[in-house]
Amino acid sequence: MTSWLLPMESNIKIGEHKEAVLWGMTFHIDTIVSTLVAMAAVLALGFWARRALAKDTEDHVPTKVQLIWETVVKEVNTQVEDNLGRVHPYAAPLAISIFFFVLFANWLELLPTELNEGTHLLPAPTADVNLTYALAAVTMVSVWAYGIRLKGARGYFKHFVEPFPVMLPLNILEELIKPVTLALRLFGNIFAGGIMLALIGALIGWSVSDIPIGGVVGFVFNIVWKLFDMFIGAIQAFIFALLTVLYFAMAGAGHEEHGEEHDKHDTDDVTEASDQASSAEPTPVPAS
Repeated sequence: MTSWLLPMESNIKIGEHKEAVLWGMTFHIDTIVSTLVAMAAVLALGFWARRALAKDTEDHVPTKVQLIWETVVKEVNTQVEDNLGRVHPYAAPLAISIFFFVLFANWLELLPTELNEGTHLLPAPTADVNLTYALAAVTMVSVWAYGIRLKGARGYFKHFVEPFPVMLPLNILEELIKPVTLALRLFGNIFAGGIMLALIGALIGWSVSDIPIGGVVGFVFNIVWKLFDMFIGAIQAFIFALLTVLYFAMAGAGHEEHGEEHDKHDTDDVTEASDQASSAEPTPVPAS
Protein backbone atom coordinates (compact mmCIF):
# COMPACT_ATOMS: atom_id res chain seq x y z
CA MET A 1 0.00 0.00 0.00
CA THR A 2 1.40 3.41 -1.01
CA SER A 3 1.60 5.92 1.76
CA TRP A 4 -0.56 8.99 1.13
CA LEU A 5 1.99 11.26 2.85
CA LEU A 6 5.49 11.24 1.36
CA PRO A 7 8.29 12.25 3.74
CA MET A 8 10.17 15.41 3.06
CA GLU A 9 13.93 15.43 2.75
CA SER A 10 16.32 18.08 3.93
CA ASN A 11 20.07 18.54 3.63
CA ILE A 12 20.76 20.83 6.56
CA LYS A 13 24.45 21.35 7.24
CA ILE A 14 25.06 22.83 10.65
CA GLY A 15 28.19 24.83 11.35
CA GLU A 16 29.80 24.37 7.93
CA HIS A 17 31.59 27.33 6.33
CA LYS A 18 33.83 28.07 3.40
CA GLU A 19 37.23 27.95 5.06
CA ALA A 20 40.72 29.15 4.25
CA VAL A 21 43.86 28.41 6.27
CA LEU A 22 46.46 31.15 6.59
CA TRP A 23 49.42 31.24 9.00
CA GLY A 24 48.04 28.22 10.78
CA MET A 25 44.67 29.93 11.43
CA THR A 26 41.33 28.95 9.92
CA PHE A 27 39.20 31.76 8.49
CA HIS A 28 35.51 31.45 7.60
CA ILE A 29 35.41 33.23 4.26
CA ASP A 30 31.62 33.46 4.04
CA THR A 31 31.40 35.01 7.51
CA ILE A 32 34.14 37.53 6.70
CA VAL A 33 32.47 38.57 3.43
CA SER A 34 29.05 38.92 5.10
CA THR A 35 30.60 40.94 7.93
CA LEU A 36 32.21 43.32 5.45
CA VAL A 37 28.87 43.72 3.65
CA ALA A 38 27.10 44.53 6.93
CA MET A 39 29.84 47.03 7.84
CA ALA A 40 29.54 48.67 4.42
CA ALA A 41 25.77 48.92 4.88
CA VAL A 42 26.23 50.67 8.25
CA LEU A 43 28.71 53.15 6.76
CA ALA A 44 26.43 53.77 3.77
CA LEU A 45 23.48 54.41 6.08
CA GLY A 46 25.58 56.78 8.19
CA PHE A 47 26.68 58.87 5.19
CA TRP A 48 23.15 58.75 3.76
CA ALA A 49 21.65 59.89 7.06
CA ARG A 50 24.24 62.67 7.35
CA ARG A 51 23.34 63.89 3.89
CA ALA A 52 19.61 63.69 4.66
CA LEU A 53 20.04 65.55 7.95
CA ALA A 54 22.01 68.31 6.26
CA LYS A 55 19.48 68.64 3.44
CA ASP A 56 16.97 71.47 3.82
CA THR A 57 13.69 70.43 2.20
CA GLU A 58 11.24 72.99 0.87
CA ASP A 59 8.41 71.96 3.18
CA HIS A 60 10.84 71.31 6.11
CA VAL A 61 9.40 67.80 6.48
CA PRO A 62 11.98 65.19 7.64
CA THR A 63 12.80 62.45 5.16
CA LYS A 64 12.17 58.78 5.92
CA VAL A 65 15.86 58.13 6.49
CA GLN A 66 16.01 61.07 8.87
CA LEU A 67 12.99 59.80 10.81
CA ILE A 68 14.43 56.29 11.14
CA TRP A 69 17.83 57.59 12.19
CA GLU A 70 16.43 60.09 14.68
CA THR A 71 14.13 57.44 16.19
CA VAL A 72 16.98 55.02 16.82
CA VAL A 73 19.34 57.72 18.10
CA LYS A 74 16.67 59.16 20.40
CA GLU A 75 15.82 55.74 21.84
CA VAL A 76 19.47 54.87 22.47
CA ASN A 77 20.18 58.28 24.01
CA THR A 78 17.15 57.84 26.27
CA GLN A 79 18.46 54.48 27.47
CA VAL A 80 21.93 55.96 28.01
CA GLU A 81 20.53 58.92 29.98
CA ASP A 82 18.33 56.66 32.10
CA ASN A 83 21.26 54.38 32.99
CA LEU A 84 24.31 56.67 32.90
CA GLY A 85 22.63 59.93 33.88
CA ARG A 86 23.83 61.68 30.74
CA VAL A 87 24.58 60.97 27.09
CA HIS A 88 28.11 59.65 27.24
CA PRO A 89 30.22 60.66 24.20
CA TYR A 90 31.45 57.07 23.74
CA ALA A 91 28.68 54.76 24.99
CA ALA A 92 25.89 56.23 22.85
CA PRO A 93 27.73 56.12 19.47
CA LEU A 94 28.99 52.60 20.25
CA ALA A 95 25.49 51.33 21.09
CA ILE A 96 24.02 52.94 17.95
CA SER A 97 26.74 51.45 15.76
CA ILE A 98 26.28 48.02 17.32
CA PHE A 99 22.52 48.19 16.81
CA PHE A 100 22.72 48.91 13.09
CA PHE A 101 25.58 46.47 12.49
CA VAL A 102 23.82 43.58 14.25
CA LEU A 103 20.55 44.50 12.53
CA PHE A 104 22.04 44.39 9.03
CA ALA A 105 24.04 41.26 9.87
CA ASN A 106 20.87 39.51 11.06
CA TRP A 107 18.85 40.55 8.02
CA LEU A 108 21.40 39.21 5.53
CA GLU A 109 19.93 35.76 6.15
CA LEU A 110 16.66 36.95 4.61
CA LEU A 111 18.22 37.76 1.25
CA PRO A 112 17.93 35.03 -1.43
CA THR A 113 21.69 34.56 -1.86
CA GLU A 114 21.83 30.77 -1.64
CA LEU A 115 22.73 29.57 -5.13
CA ASN A 116 22.68 25.86 -4.29
CA GLU A 117 23.09 23.48 -1.37
CA GLY A 118 26.80 24.20 -1.05
CA THR A 119 26.95 27.88 -2.00
CA HIS A 120 25.46 30.60 0.19
CA LEU A 121 26.87 33.98 -0.80
CA LEU A 122 25.71 36.06 2.16
CA PRO A 123 24.76 33.99 5.20
CA ALA A 124 24.04 35.90 8.40
CA PRO A 125 27.48 36.40 10.01
CA THR A 126 25.83 36.49 13.43
CA ALA A 127 24.92 32.83 12.87
CA ASP A 128 28.66 32.15 13.27
CA VAL A 129 29.61 32.04 16.94
CA ASN A 130 33.09 33.37 16.14
CA LEU A 131 31.67 36.77 15.14
CA THR A 132 29.35 37.02 18.12
CA TYR A 133 32.22 36.18 20.47
CA ALA A 134 34.39 38.83 18.83
CA LEU A 135 31.59 41.41 19.04
CA ALA A 136 30.96 40.57 22.70
CA ALA A 137 34.70 40.77 23.44
CA VAL A 138 34.96 44.24 21.86
CA THR A 139 31.94 45.37 23.87
CA MET A 140 33.20 44.08 27.21
CA VAL A 141 36.76 45.38 26.72
CA SER A 142 35.24 48.80 26.00
CA VAL A 143 33.14 48.53 29.17
CA TRP A 144 36.13 47.55 31.31
CA ALA A 145 38.25 50.35 29.83
CA TYR A 146 35.42 52.81 30.55
CA GLY A 147 35.13 51.66 34.17
CA ILE A 148 38.88 51.85 34.80
CA ARG A 149 39.15 55.26 33.16
CA LEU A 150 36.20 56.57 35.16
CA LYS A 151 37.12 55.20 38.59
CA GLY A 152 40.76 54.32 38.26
CA ALA A 153 42.07 50.75 38.38
CA ARG A 154 41.83 50.52 42.17
CA GLY A 155 38.34 52.00 42.31
CA TYR A 156 37.02 49.78 39.52
CA PHE A 157 38.43 46.46 40.75
CA LYS A 158 37.28 47.27 44.26
CA HIS A 159 33.72 46.27 43.34
CA PHE A 160 34.85 42.65 42.91
CA VAL A 161 35.19 42.31 46.70
CA GLU A 162 31.88 44.01 47.47
CA PRO A 163 29.75 43.60 49.49
CA PHE A 164 32.06 41.00 51.09
CA PRO A 165 35.54 39.77 50.09
CA VAL A 166 34.25 36.20 50.01
CA MET A 167 32.20 37.19 46.94
CA LEU A 168 35.38 37.70 44.85
CA PRO A 169 35.22 34.35 42.95
CA LEU A 170 31.53 34.76 42.17
CA ASN A 171 31.95 38.37 41.02
CA ILE A 172 34.84 37.41 38.74
CA LEU A 173 32.83 34.49 37.34
CA GLU A 174 29.86 36.79 36.72
CA GLU A 175 32.07 39.26 34.85
CA LEU A 176 33.53 36.51 32.66
CA ILE A 177 30.11 35.04 31.89
CA LYS A 178 28.75 38.34 30.58
CA PRO A 179 30.48 38.22 27.16
CA VAL A 180 29.67 34.51 26.81
CA THR A 181 25.94 35.00 27.37
CA LEU A 182 25.98 38.14 25.24
CA ALA A 183 27.49 36.19 22.34
CA LEU A 184 25.48 32.97 22.67
CA ARG A 185 22.14 34.77 22.98
CA LEU A 186 22.62 36.48 19.64
CA PHE A 187 24.14 33.43 17.96
CA GLY A 188 21.43 31.04 19.16
CA ASN A 189 18.51 33.13 17.94
CA ILE A 190 19.96 33.86 14.49
CA PHE A 191 21.27 30.33 14.00
CA ALA A 192 17.87 28.90 14.88
CA GLY A 193 16.27 31.23 12.32
CA GLY A 194 18.59 29.87 9.63
CA ILE A 195 17.63 26.30 10.53
CA MET A 196 13.94 27.20 10.28
CA LEU A 197 14.47 28.65 6.80
CA ALA A 198 16.24 25.45 5.78
CA LEU A 199 13.39 23.33 7.14
CA ILE A 200 10.83 25.45 5.31
CA GLY A 201 12.87 25.07 2.13
CA ALA A 202 12.64 21.29 2.56
CA LEU A 203 8.85 21.55 2.27
CA ILE A 204 9.19 22.06 -1.49
CA GLY A 205 9.46 18.30 -2.01
CA TRP A 206 6.46 17.57 0.22
CA SER A 207 3.50 15.86 -1.43
CA VAL A 208 0.23 14.21 -0.46
CA SER A 209 -0.10 11.01 -2.48
CA ASP A 210 0.83 12.20 -5.96
CA ILE A 211 -0.22 15.82 -5.42
CA PRO A 212 2.76 18.17 -4.90
CA ILE A 213 1.66 20.71 -2.34
CA GLY A 214 5.05 21.49 -0.87
CA GLY A 215 5.70 24.41 -3.21
CA VAL A 216 2.61 26.33 -2.09
CA VAL A 217 3.00 25.45 1.59
CA GLY A 218 6.69 26.28 1.55
CA PHE A 219 6.06 29.60 -0.21
CA VAL A 220 3.47 30.68 2.40
CA PHE A 221 5.55 29.50 5.36
CA ASN A 222 8.64 31.17 3.89
CA ILE A 223 6.95 34.59 3.70
CA VAL A 224 5.47 34.30 7.20
CA TRP A 225 8.73 33.15 8.76
CA LYS A 226 10.84 35.79 7.04
CA LEU A 227 8.56 38.52 8.38
CA PHE A 228 8.85 37.01 11.85
CA ASP A 229 12.62 36.59 11.41
CA MET A 230 12.93 40.30 10.54
CA PHE A 231 11.24 41.12 13.82
CA ILE A 232 13.50 38.72 15.74
CA GLY A 233 16.58 40.22 14.09
CA ALA A 234 15.55 43.73 15.10
CA ILE A 235 14.77 42.65 18.67
CA GLN A 236 18.14 40.89 19.02
CA ALA A 237 19.96 43.97 17.72
CA PHE A 238 18.12 46.16 20.22
CA ILE A 239 18.83 43.74 23.10
CA PHE A 240 22.54 43.64 22.27
CA ALA A 241 22.72 47.45 22.17
CA LEU A 242 20.65 47.78 25.35
CA LEU A 243 22.83 45.32 27.25
CA THR A 244 25.88 47.26 26.08
CA VAL A 245 24.43 50.42 27.65
CA LEU A 246 23.54 48.54 30.85
CA TYR A 247 27.05 47.13 31.16
CA PHE A 248 28.46 50.64 30.81
CA ALA A 249 26.08 51.77 33.55
CA MET A 250 27.19 48.92 35.82
CA ALA A 251 30.86 49.72 35.19
CA GLY A 252 30.29 53.37 36.18
CA ALA A 253 27.92 52.66 39.08
CA GLY A 254 28.60 54.85 42.09
CA HIS A 255 30.70 57.39 40.24
CA GLU A 256 27.78 59.48 38.98
CA GLU A 257 26.36 59.81 42.48
CA HIS A 258 29.75 60.99 43.71
CA GLY A 259 29.96 63.47 40.84
CA GLU A 260 26.46 64.78 41.52
CA GLU A 261 27.23 65.26 45.23
CA HIS A 262 30.45 67.09 44.33
CA ASP A 263 28.60 69.35 41.88
CA LYS A 264 25.88 70.00 44.44
CA HIS A 265 28.50 70.89 47.06
CA ASP A 266 30.17 73.32 44.66
CA THR A 267 26.79 74.84 43.79
CA ASP A 268 25.94 75.29 47.47
CA ASP A 269 29.30 77.02 48.07
CA VAL A 270 28.73 79.39 45.17
CA THR A 271 25.18 80.15 46.37
CA GLU A 272 26.37 80.78 49.92
CA ALA A 273 29.12 83.10 48.73
CA SER A 274 26.64 84.96 46.55
CA ASP A 275 24.22 85.39 49.46
CA GLN A 276 26.99 86.70 51.69
CA ALA A 277 28.08 89.17 49.03
CA SER A 278 24.54 90.43 48.49
CA SER A 279 23.87 90.84 52.22
CA ALA A 280 27.09 92.76 52.88
CA GLU A 281 26.68 96.48 53.59
CA PRO A 282 27.88 98.73 50.80
CA THR A 283 30.99 100.78 51.49
CA PRO A 284 30.05 104.46 52.07
CA VAL A 285 31.39 106.85 49.47
CA PRO A 286 32.93 110.01 51.06
CA ALA A 287 31.32 113.24 50.03
CA SER A 288 33.39 115.48 47.87
